[in-house]
Amino acid sequence: MTTDVERASQDRTKDIKPASTYDVASIKPTAVEATHDLDAAEIFLREHNYTTDQIEELLADGPRQRRLVRKIDMVVLPLLAVTYVLQYIDKQAMSYAAVFDLFESTNTNQTQYGWMASIFYLAYLVSNYPWVALAQRTRMGKVVAGCVLSWGGVLMLTAVCHNFPGLAACRFFLGFFESPITTCFMMTVAMWYTRSESPFRAGIFYCCNGVGSMLGGIFSYGIGHIEGFAVWKAIFLVTGGLTVLWGIVLLLFFPDSILTAKFFTNEEKALLIGRARLAKTGVLNQHIRVYQIREAFSDPQVWLLVFYTLLNETVNGGVANFGKLIVKGVARSNIEATALGIPQGAFQVFWILSGTYLASRWIRRTTTMALYLVPTIVGTCLMWKMDRQTDNGKIGVLLGYYCVGAYVASLVLALQMPSVNLSGYTKRITASAMVFSAYCAGNIIGPHAFLAEEAPLYPTGCKVILACVIGQVVAAGLLRLLLVKRNKDREAAQVALGVALDTQGEEAVDLTDFENPHFRYVY
Repeated sequence: MTTDVERASQDRTKDIKPASTYDVASIKPTAVEATHDLDAAEIFLREHNYTTDQIEELLADGPRQRRLVRKIDMVVLPLLAVTYVLQYIDKQAMSYAAVFDLFESTNTNQTQYGWMASIFYLAYLVSNYPWVALAQRTRMGKVVAGCVLSWGGVLMLTAVCHNFPGLAACRFFLGFFESPITTCFMMTVAMWYTRSESPFRAGIFYCCNGVGSMLGGIFSYGIGHIEGFAVWKAIFLVTGGLTVLWGIVLLLFFPDSILTAKFFTNEEKALLIGRARLAKTGVLNQHIRVYQIREAFSDPQVWLLVFYTLLNETVNGGVANFGKLIVKGVARSNIEATALGIPQGAFQVFWILSGTYLASRWIRRTTTMALYLVPTIVGTCLMWKMDRQTDNGKIGVLLGYYCVGAYVASLVLALQMPSVNLSGYTKRITASAMVFSAYCAGNIIGPHAFLAEEAPLYPTGCKVILACVIGQVVAAGLLRLLLVKRNKDREAAQVALGVALDTQGEEAVDLTDFENPHFRYVY
């Protein structure tokens, strides 16, 4: 039977001439010294004369590493977090406006409103990979900042729309410019943090969706009291204006990579590279390798993550766009519906931070991905079956709405898996884009399960959510079995060859996890 390593080696020879050969026992490249095969981090080390012994010495200094992590938390993480707060608010601006006078002012009905989410994520779907490929080939920080500036401008333009086609066009371009953010941020976290540190850090910036939900609810609640000016227009103008200002901040301070970050010394960059070596995933390579794209498409791990994310975001597509309308069905007024939606953000913060913390410290990632779907099952059943005519029933519906959001913790772990569990920069980028394409497709599908004539119970939508959650549990279990088997097979092969696990052997070459038998998967 052909192994992952052998298959990858065969693929690689189709694209690199003369063919590179690898001695599996030592994992030392025997014919690869061309600069284009080197990870950019290795080129940096050579240019600044850092040896392997120096890197090992830096890695052995625990206090230095802890100071470095705190610095990253203070410099890089806030840029990710604030951007994600604004992204969520901007993405949900349409749903905030829908609670007020958007429908009446633009002659838009609820069926057309359901298409707004699909149009947004259709733009995500078609533009994500081109943006991410551009970020790989050029400067990631500038791509991110340019997209933030652009979508802020699009959001402000939405205020001048007066019909469905105008709103749909703005919604498309909003998705077009937002699409690379999550993938680029997951790659950024994987670049700056170790495998054990990255789940919780990814959770910190992703939970800012919940912070955005709370702040957005408070913001729209305040704007809802405006008199003499259309509330829905004010929502788009203010959110868009704030985003444009933040885009300027990102343009000045968001780092393209650990190699060019302004506020870090060369020694700190060398330590960051050493930390990245431990995961054997590489740091940065701006050369797109076709064989790694093929390898990503042939990897069952990637397709399980694609399937998992598709189901997860089918749930999200419905809940995110119709959740506030479900709450509106038990509220006495539009203002009260907005206020009752605010705690959902706090619950989302709790689910994401607790889930990613557990995955970082105590519970396997795939187990956490399955475990955090249980509150979603409970919450969906409460929203569907509770009697909305009684006070206790209304409380049950609200509690169910707050519990449903636990599935987002599972999503964060799934979205991060390609960045930490695949090696080869082009392969990681491609797999991340594939998974995020599934994210988009799910969000396109989800809203259409919530039928306007079934409001406010939406039984079809609830059934779809439950089916998707069960499918996710199965996918998480299969993913765990696959990764455990791969690690066991590699351990057995290592023992048979009598070779110790090498921590520094293959760092100079942009190898994939199939090519590198010393790579180990996290599950």
